[in-house]
Amino acid sequence: MIQQIEFTLRAYPRGIHLITGEILNKLPQLPEAGIINLLIKHTSAALALNENADPDVRSDLRSIFDRIVPENAPYYLHTDEGPDDMPSHAKSVIVGSTLTLPVTRGRLNLGTWQGIYLCEFRDYGGARSIVATVMS
Repeated sequence: MIQQIEFTLRAYPRGIHLITGEILNKLPQLPEAGIINLLIKHTSAALALNENADPDVRSDLRSIFDRIVPENAPYYLHTDEGPDDMPSHAKSVIVGSTLTLPVTRGRLNLGTWQGIYLCEFRDYGGARSIVATVMS
């Protein structure tokens, strides 16, 4: 069986935000066993699975992304929406727009220290739409 829902995350400022709880609150009852795929329907934000205990990880990731893909690089052609526009698209490609996670005993089967993150790469990205496809 396949279930699919679409929901909206609240707007977050630029940064790496732990959203596991917010995602779980939006999902239907999960099957005994299966897979869930999450897609963020935006090209300037991403979804990631990473360390959920130490907030320094989030700060460090943001610093790493900002060094790898700086703002105001002279070679950017796509700059109509401001200095964070093209870097946000590049960072989204690096991190990715989907996560596929196992479901076991009606719960996400994540590691002890794993959490789902919204990587918001725009200063004012706004609310973000997620499509969740649950397969059992």
